Order: sequence, then structure tokens, then C-alpha cells
Amino acid sequence: MFLFYWACGPLWAQQRPNIIFILSDDHAYQAISAYGSRLAVTPNIDRIAREGVLFTRAMVTNSICGPSRASLLTGKYSHKNGYTLNERRFNTDQPVFPSLMRDHGYQTAWIGKWHLGNLPRGFDYFRILNGQGEYYNPDIIGPGDTTRVSGYVTDIITQMTEDWLNARDTSRPFMLVVGEKATHREWLPDIQDLGAFDKTDLPLPETFGDRYQGRRAAADQDMTIARTMRLKEDLKVHADYEHSGIYNRFTPSQKKAFYDYYENVVSKEYDGRKDTGEALVRWKYQRYMKDYLSVARSLDRNIGKMLDFLDEKGLTRNTVVIYASDQGFYLGEHGWFDKRWIYEESLRTPFLVRYPGVAAPGGKVSAITLNVDWAPTLLDIAGIEAPSDMQGVSFLPLLRGDASAASRWRKAMYYHYYEYPQPHRVYPHFGIRTEKWVLVRFYGPADFWELYDLVADPHEMKNLYGSGGYEGVIAGLKAELKGLIVQYDDREALEMITK
Repeated sequence: MFLFYWACGPLWAQQRPNIIFILSDDHAYQAISAYGSRLAVTPNIDRIAREGVLFTRAMVTNSICGPSRASLLTGKYSHKNGYTLNERRFNTDQPVFPSLMRDHGYQTAWIGKWHLGNLPRGFDYFRILNGQGEYYNPDIIGPGDTTRVSGYVTDIITQMTEDWLNARDTSRPFMLVVGEKATHREWLPDIQDLGAFDKTDLPLPETFGDRYQGRRAAADQDMTIARTMRLKEDLKVHADYEHSGIYNRFTPSQKKAFYDYYENVVSKEYDGRKDTGEALVRWKYQRYMKDYLSVARSLDRNIGKMLDFLDEKGLTRNTVVIYASDQGFYLGEHGWFDKRWIYEESLRTPFLVRYPGVAAPGGKVSAITLNVDWAPTLLDIAGIEAPSDMQGVSFLPLLRGDASAASRWRKAMYYHYYEYPQPHRVYPHFGIRTEKWVLVRFYGPADFWELYDLVADPHEMKNLYGSGGYEGVIAGLKAELKGLIVQYDDREALEMITK
């Protein structure tokens, strides 16, 4: 293969598609109009759906930021790539798909949020945010240097992306990951988007007032808008502009714009209402969502800039564009924000692919696909065989509309979450998800099971485990769950389930 590449060089490069993988942070499918959102209009993300394929059951195997990125890189579950929790160091000595693509002639780059505790390896080029990154005037890390760049982070990432694309080696196809900071907490909008949703009264989710009856883990968490969301830090009510590390990065003009809006508009509104109890929780939801959607507005706008750039440079026809988030996110469902759970809004992530000439425009894929499938699929698109120890499966046949492949595709998925007790006190758990059922085992502070019928109870409000009449269903699901645990070689879970 290498002899063929070097003999045919640029010709082969032109025949293989370029790939841009845009990975946002905490951007929920419920905030994307292509997924039927009642909250936001996202015309540029919708363009990817209109010109490509929208996945309706794209899911993650561990719903948390760093581990999701590790699964993207390795095509493996967290227990296999070693990155089960945030704020650790990802082992970059292990094989990752970008290094395989680079070995096979691709030019590879990662720009933007990385958040894996070390520097990338396997890339020809990287410029990454420091840790979680900052929304304003972020520090950008490259090989051997760190530079503070003035401006709003989403605009900066787009500019760095365009700069790299302009300077790349055009004799080689490229694979670029664009890691977005948006829409991560504390949701600082671009100045031009401050107040963009102030005239909108956002509808409360159907489950907003959930009281978690019969669901111990859901009752014991610490991720509610009511108790956990902070007025000063998250909602910027009388924020500390003089001593906060966030605002100390601001230029005087940036700080003035924030002060004028949050102190003279948002804080005055809060002071004037004097809400308490349920009224205060509803007000906090409105403010949370208006900031969240304002941050997402800039994200969508910048995705439009990238798509226009590809058009202007003649790259659209031979470039695969993928948009995804690192996992799902709660936008007030069950009274929550954040992620972590095997439950729907956390488990399911947006995933859209535009692949000109291969994926029929306007298509939908309803099969259960996982973030461990992303690496094998990217390698398959590039014509590279995935290593045998990758646990995911290429869904390129699904993109091509292969009905026989769809009929043989997985009907169930395996999930395992680890991080406890902080932050948010979500019990560690593992489980199985099918089209109809969710069976989950919680462990750590307590051992117990939950069962949900997704057809009768799509919001997962009624735990059926222990109810009469479901013994056969539970036995079948436990056997299937054990089979998946063995298949993915999760020895910790296997030990617990066989006790």
C-alpha cells in the first residue's frame, strides 16, 4: 500500500475524501432544529442534515466529556482505553485512529478543545485549548508554546481551522477534528448574542417537575436547576467582575458589555421579581436556557462559516463533514442540567454526516450507533482497515443506505458510567439499552436495578424493576447484558453481575 501511495501520490490523495469532524461539548439534540427542537433554530447544522444524513439513535458508551473523546480516538470503551473519568491523563501511547490515518498518507490535525490532560499525539498539527478552555481570550497550546489569543473562543477556533486549511499540504487528503468549547458550562455568550432570546418564553420540558418517585439514583443526584445551578456563577446574577478568574481575562470593553447586560438587565430583573420556591426555579430555567441557546447560536453561526469556507475553496465535493457532540445534555428534563446517565437525554447525542456522492441527502439512520463506532467508520471512509482490538464497528454501510447491513445491525447497546461522588453525585452504573427497554444496575453507595419500557414510558419516569409480570423480560435482558459485558471484556461489571 505504501509503495502504491508514493508511486501515485497526489492522484490517490484526490480519490480519498477529506474529513472534518466537528465535536461540540454538551450540545443537546433537543437544541437542534433538525431534531425537531422547540427551543432553537440551527440553520447551519440543519444544512448538514439536509445535505447529508441525520442519526436518530446515536449514543455514547460513557456520557461524560473526556471519556467520550477517548472513545472517539481509540474506538474502545472506557475500561479498555483507560480513561473512565474526567480530569485524568489519557494514555497517548496507545493506538489512536489519527496516527493510523497519518501512516496511510493523511495529514491530521486537532484544533480547539482537547481536554484529555496531556498533549495530542498522532497528529501532524495541533492547537488546543488549555484544559476546559475559556470562552474569552483563551490560552492556545501548540507544540512548545502557549499563546493567549484575543476574542471569543468559537470565532477563534473557526479562524484557526481556516488558517490550517489554507496552509495544509494539498498533495495529501486531510483529517481534521474541530473541538468546540461550546456549549459547556458556564455558558458565556458572544457579546453579539447577549440577550438574543430575551423576548422568548421557553417552554418547560414535560418532566421539569419530576419528583423521582421509585427512582433512588435520580432522587439522590446533585444536578438540579433548583439546588445545584448557581445564581452568581452560572446565571451571572450580580457576578463578581473584579475577583472572578473568568472575568479577569476580559478586556475592559468585554467586561463592560457583560456588566451592562447581566447587571443592568438580568440582575435587575431578578431583584425586581423577588421569586422564591417554584417560581424561582422556573426563572432560573429561563435564564439558563437563554444563555445556553445564545452560546449555541454562535456555534451554529461558525459552523456555517466553515461550510461556506469549504464551498469557496472548492473542497465541498470531496470532504466528509461530521457534526457531533461529546454526549447528550439535560435542558431542564427531570429538572436537570448536565449529563452522565444512561437515560435518554444524556445517552443520545446529535450526529450528522454529509458525505457527497455516498450518503443520500436528507437521509436518516435509526440504527443504534455508538461513539466507539466513530473511529472504525472514519478509518473505513479513508480506506484503512481498523485494528482488530477496536470495539466499535464501521457504520459506513448504513451511510450508503445498505438495507442488508441495517437488518444485521446491533439491536442493543452496552453502557458504563464511573464518576462518583463528584461532581453531581450520579451513582456509577452499567446497563443495556434496546429499542424498547433500558435495564440498568447501579452500584457504589448501593446496589439496585431499574427497568424502563421506552415505548410505554419514553421519559423513563416509572421504574418497573420489582413489579410483577416483568420477570421474563428482566431475565432475558440480564442474559443479553451479560453477553455484552463478556463481548466488551468489562471484567469489573462481569464480577458484579455474576455475584
